[in-house]
Amino acid sequence: MFTECRGEETVRQPERHQTELEGKLVTLNCKYSSASAAPDLFWYIQRANDIPKYILRRDNFGTGETGTEFQERFHSKLSSDSVPLTIQDVHVSDSAVYYCALRLTVRKLKSNHIQKHRRRNTVKLCNMVK
Repeated sequence: MFTECRGEETVRQPERHQTELEGKLVTLNCKYSSASAAPDLFWYIQRANDIPKYILRRDNFGTGETGTEFQERFHSKLSSDSVPLTIQDVHVSDSAVYYCALRLTVRKLKSNHIQKHRRRNTVKLCNMVK
């Protein structure tokens, strides 16, 4: 039998609002803590009167991905405690609420099978670019 204990998993976006001039670079911060050795971190954008839309995913293995429409100007690099989102050449159309989310992926070796157990995303309200 395998028993696993975890600490608290958190995602924190320190700035509630950010403003930047069109054409400039803006960085939205996201701090996280996880007991997992393999957390997945996500960024989403929610424009006015719309549903949240996937921007990108980052992980410790460098196998993250970025949604097609965001590949040119939206970038992020995962560190041990943060996953900042950088938007280059910011546009007025980038004005939105941005969400940072954490999904834990636990891999356990049992016999010869690897089982993945996923926990629901933890999402907290974040930054606005105006």
